[in-house]
Amino acid sequence: MIKGLSTAGIWSEDLQKNLLPFYRDVIGLSVSVDTPEFVVLGSNPRGPSVTLGTHSEVKGKNADPARHMVGLETDDLEGEYQRLKGKGVEFISEPEKFDQVTVVTFKDPEGNYVQLLQFA
Repeated sequence: MIKGLSTAGIWSEDLQKNLLPFYRDVIGLSVSVDTPEFVVLGSNPRGPSVTLGTHSEVKGKNADPARHMVGLETDDLEGEYQRLKGKGVEFISEPEKFDQVTVVTFKDPEGNYVQLLQFA
């Protein structure tokens, strides 16, 4: 029986070069599994978590960043938006409030879209 989401993975030509420092040091996600070619971010390695990996078939930046997005939940979207902007993170939108959620989208160093979500 499939139970639901365990991880959302982002693959890179070299995760140690761009992605790990960004997600760990800029975004502030903790590392629960750390190997040279695969990392699990978040306090529970069984998920839900974000994984980063080095993959031989991935080269350069993402050519289609809107195809899938990782969503990170926060309880202070405006504060995180300002903090990340101050660290030079490139946002592709301003925070947008919907009935049940506020969302803002930014790019990671390899061009992948990531969303911050604050639920009502």
